[in-house]
Amino acid sequence: MPRLLVVADGLQRVALASLLQRDGVPVDHVEAGERVDMGAPVAAPLGLGRSTGGPHVLGDDEDHFVVLAHAPGTQVTSEKGGEEMHAGSVASTKGPMSSALQGATIVVTGVTGQVARPLATTLARDNRVVGAARFSDTAVREELEAAGVECVTVDLAKSDVGSLPPDADYVLNFAVAKTNDWERDLAANSGGLASLMEHHHAAKAFLHCSSTAVYKPDGHRIFAEDGPLGDNHGVWPFLRTYSICKIAAEGTARWGAARHALPTTIARLSVPYGDNGGWPAIHLHMMRAGHAIPVHVDAPSIYNPLHADDIAAMVPRLLAAASVPAVTVNWGGSEAVSIEEWCTYLGELTRTEARFDPTEQTIDSVQIDTTRMHELAGRTTVPWRDGMRRMVEALHPDLVT
Repeated sequence: MPRLLVVADGLQRVALASLLQRDGVPVDHVEAGERVDMGAPVAAPLGLGRSTGGPHVLGDDEDHFVVLAHAPGTQVTSEKGGEEMHAGSVASTKGPMSSALQGATIVVTGVTGQVARPLATTLARDNRVVGAARFSDTAVREELEAAGVECVTVDLAKSDVGSLPPDADYVLNFAVAKTNDWERDLAANSGGLASLMEHHHAAKAFLHCSSTAVYKPDGHRIFAEDGPLGDNHGVWPFLRTYSICKIAAEGTARWGAARHALPTTIARLSVPYGDNGGWPAIHLHMMRAGHAIPVHVDAPSIYNPLHADDIAAMVPRLLAAASVPAVTVNWGGSEAVSIEEWCTYLGELTRTEARFDPTEQTIDSVQIDTTRMHELAGRTTVPWRDGMRRMVEALHPDLVT
């Protein structure tokens, strides 16, 4: 069957021709040399394309085609024509795709943390994963190594990252310092990140995990990525430095992406949870101890809890979306849920009373707009009730009714 080859100048973006239809729908005759108008860019498959401009064929086969494109509205020229071509979605084009990572070297910082630890062990099944942390707990290090994760000691506060493999394909930065010491936390979260990006300047993509804690409290606003930033978590005495350091680190990540031409995604994480715990698990522990759950007086307190399974599934797609300049995206569950809702549900599961303590001395609602996330990484697949039931079954199997 004749093949359609298309070329364009590009920067880690894939565009689908606007004259093609959805996957599997035949297209009328395409002439060789015909100018093709490109539609809006979508995330490039991992491992395909180039990080700098220049005409390059991204991929072709008998049924699909994708191309690099600089921006919407780009025109490209077909080099071969055919009587019948089929539109290829990014999910069905050939090569290493954005739905999985295989055979790559991946550095994961903050690997002993709640979010990065299960992610690293999942990725280690099909990749070389190098986990970076200070490893003050030797038992955790041994568990990670038993799961196939290579553990390397680093100290981001001292910019000590030289032991990490400089030829890593991908870097996932989940490290965070929250000691309440401003000098140390800024040095680790911002300065350490700058050193990490410099060390891994040749990586294919860099994912920096930020937080929705960067948003300025604003009642029941649904925060899009261009929303106002501010000291969201400063109301909590034990997290005085958290929000400001997260904002500072985002600035560093943007600088590093531009400075090193390092495709970068800044993902603002909402409420992560899973079988190993999370904020909802802390709430359940408080409820079991007879404590009321602090909620903001401006009820309800709404967030977007994100299950560990969805985190692992979305990381490859967030890496595929990485760009220069860095792209920023909200990262949370597709379902918005309030603390009041999930605590009430956890109480029903465990026959525990959920009591609430309205106060101004806690963080306000931070519901996010997930439109961009859906475009880049798709919708989440774990319904929040299912995920939280699984969490309780894993942590307290004797409590589930």
